[in-house]
Amino acid sequence: MNITGNTIFIPGATSGIGLALALRFQQKGNTVIVGGRRTELLEQIRTEHPDIHTVAIDTTDPDSIDAAAASVIADHPDLNVLVTMAGIMRTEDWTSPAGFLATAEATVTTNLLGPIRLIGAFIEHLQTRPHATIMTVSSGLAFTPLRVTPTYNATKAAIHMLSESLRLQLDGTSVEVVELVPPAVRTDLMPGQRDSEFAMPLDDFVTEVVELIDSQPDATEIQVERVKFLRHAESRGDYAEVVATLNQLDRH
Repeated sequence: MNITGNTIFIPGATSGIGLALALRFQQKGNTVIVGGRRTELLEQIRTEHPDIHTVAIDTTDPDSIDAAAASVIADHPDLNVLVTMAGIMRTEDWTSPAGFLATAEATVTTNLLGPIRLIGAFIEHLQTRPHATIMTVSSGLAFTPLRVTPTYNATKAAIHMLSESLRLQLDGTSVEVVELVPPAVRTDLMPGQRDSEFAMPLDDFVTEVVELIDSQPDATEIQVERVKFLRHAESRGDYAEVVATLNQLDRH
């Protein structure tokens, strides 16, 4: 993925990592379209950042995805990068159905079906571009789980494997697949995460991501240093220790 000269659509980018990446990509000389469900946030982005384009989209609704895709492609036929950013993260108690079932279903719809439907809506167009990128967004928790968020962990592991599989299928086409693997970042994804000392400052994360894309344009995974202790725990042989540290468990 080149860091400049693209037309980029980032659904689920009205706040947090998505918006921060959108602003940084725009500063790097890209045309950026931000998508989101909350119209008041889209209006705020248009007011504060007039060079950023916006479109209404609910990534849990297939009809909304199709309508937004048609609008984006019509208005921005040079679109060549899709970043499937939208996601939710919620705690669950799997000791009873009342503690997890509704949340688990909503998480799968947003975190897994959302990206699948988005890719389905844009894949034919992206293949018409001479150089195109699908950027998926997994998580360090795809590789080392957090005890209280089972379905979030599972959906991000699925996104990782989906990314690997799509890369194989799209080999030989003009479309590359790049997986962004964030650590915990100081956003409002979870209550208290914005103020967590464990989480990485948002600006530091986005700066490192952009530097990695710029310096490693052929990378298939974008991993900041902060996430590598989760991403590579199994291959290093310290998986149990990392799980215990992450979840503050007694291994013995």
